[in-house]
Amino acid sequence: MMNFFKNFSKDEDGAVTVDWVVLTAAVVGLGVAAVSTIEGGVSGLGDKIATGVNSDSNVGAGITTTE
Repeated sequence: MMNFFKNFSKDEDGAVTVDWVVLTAAVVGLGVAAVSTIEGGVSGLGDKIATGVNSDSNVGAGITTTE
């Protein structure tokens, strides 16, 4: 029984897996942080672009329409 515990304490087979799980979690966390940081600015910019595209202020700006 003591040999089992000694061998178990020296076994490092799962250590690399734990490292990869921690590294992957860190990368995912950084990605979520980056997206949440720029989300508001991108949404606001998209709204401004949509307003500009849909407005009538494009008349005379070289944009022609066919009816």
